[in-house]
Amino acid sequence: MGRLKYIFHCILHMDYKSLFDTVKTVHEVSGKNRIWLFFDIIKCGFKYGAGYKDYILCAFYDLSDKQRATYVTRGINNSIVKSLNDPAYYHIFDNKSEFYTTFAEYLHREWLHFSKCTKEQFLDFMQDKDEIICKPDDASCGVGVEKLKKADYATLDAMYEDLKKKGADVIEEVVIQHPDMNRINPGSVNTIRVYTVLSDGVSNVVYACIRMGNSDRPVDNINAGGMYSPIDLETGKIACAACDKQRIVYERHPRSGCLLKGYRIPYWDKVMDICREAAHKVPQMGYIGWDVAITKDGPLFIEANNMPGHDAFPQMPLQAPDKIGILPVFQKYIKGL
Repeated sequence: MGRLKYIFHCILHMDYKSLFDTVKTVHEVSGKNRIWLFFDIIKCGFKYGAGYKDYILCAFYDLSDKQRATYVTRGINNSIVKSLNDPAYYHIFDNKSEFYTTFAEYLHREWLHFSKCTKEQFLDFMQDKDEIICKPDDASCGVGVEKLKKADYATLDAMYEDLKKKGADVIEEVVIQHPDMNRINPGSVNTIRVYTVLSDGVSNVVYACIRMGNSDRPVDNINAGGMYSPIDLETGKIACAACDKQRIVYERHPRSGCLLKGYRIPYWDKVMDICREAAHKVPQMGYIGWDVAITKDGPLFIEANNMPGHDAFPQMPLQAPDKIGILPVFQKYIKGL
């Protein structure tokens, strides 16, 4: 009876507008019958936990049921989070000030909890800085992130008052990325997203990708107009062209012209090492997505995610030409998945 209740709940709360929009989009892309698509999308939601975006981005309309069963969908990703992460520890990753305090040894930059500091502390912090990054304490996906220049204000007092009006929470010094990372796209700090899974006390890197900005904002998040490419874990090289959430493929970065496939990420072994090491710091959180920036002196953490998004997995047609998703990789480390 519980299963029936769940099904009825899903039917009652289904986003029918998104469903019909998906049917329309997939019909235009694939030419498949609208009625068949309607029922197939619903089937994939119940059977594979696939959201509407999963169905489009992973081209489920072009996969067999056997192939679909190898994909990490929104539903499966959520089940991994629920099985490996204790909600009592979410706050450490949800709040930047807590994360910065807990993982201070991996930050390698100065920061200030602006919403709790005195004016004198702010003035002292700004003495040797020409610009800063301003962030909300609890936002994600690059929301609310700004780069502010001291030269744009008449005085530091004026800058302080502006930050107060903005309701700024955390301010920090600007990360200067490694020249090789800057060459890809100088408009944003291009971070490496590294996914770790704790299994029997061992920290395993299951996947990594590079995220690159593609807008006038100083963020690389794919939900803010960015793109991503998988990275070969063994070599540290970008494995293939990039994709964004509009399913556009980029052989070269459109702003820099940098050829992406085969590009080597600097300090790759150290990137892997700090993520494996940090994963043991809060063992109650067994599934984490670490966002790593790379400077000329090595890697550092920007943030980490207790509900790491599955939309950056290598499961779009370009990235999975054999039509096999990433679920078998996770199954090596998570029993019963």
